[in-house]
Amino acid sequence: MLRSERLLLYTPLIALDVMASAAAGSDAEAQRWLGSRSDDIVQHEDTRELFLSMRADDDLSGFEARDRLRMMRKVEAPSDGLVVQLTAVHVADGRYAGTTGLVLETGEIGGWLAPGYRRQGLGVELFGAAVQLAHRHLGLKVVRAGAEPTNDASRGALAGAGFTPAAGPPSTILADGREIDASWYQHRQEATSRCRGGS
Repeated sequence: MLRSERLLLYTPLIALDVMASAAAGSDAEAQRWLGSRSDDIVQHEDTRELFLSMRADDDLSGFEARDRLRMMRKVEAPSDGLVVQLTAVHVADGRYAGTTGLVLETGEIGGWLAPGYRRQGLGVELFGAAVQLAHRHLGLKVVRAGAEPTNDASRGALAGAGFTPAAGPPSTILADGREIDASWYQHRQEATSRCRGGS
């Protein structure tokens, strides 16, 4: 578990953590940048709003078992390795604010915020948590991130979290098949540590 000024981040524990994290990045604005596969997003707006209106500590005991099963979705790691994902909850209201993740094989991070938590500087905290996860818990010296050159919010959040420009391929292909221009950034820290849970 990690804590920033306004976010509490943890490994998803229940189906709601997974679904709300997915819902946070399933709207059209987020998908313009993320380009997720259609089966990896919450497609219906009403369902997205339901998940994002819930608090992380809501009592779900009233759901029948079959309803809880319906809330589950298959989470697949990309072909380039295992993903460590953190669900982000806003400390002040307890609602799901977004997610960040790190691909262990490449050291690449990504993340997104729910619509109600964008444009508040929380991206800096989100990517800062990914940096902590990488350097202090997983023992990685270098963390990389890609962003579309016109995605000022993402690029600003990366800079605010201490990322600096880095070399990388000029374009990348998103999961939905779109090829986009890419700018690359990295965060380097020589002194790292690995916790027992990070192996």
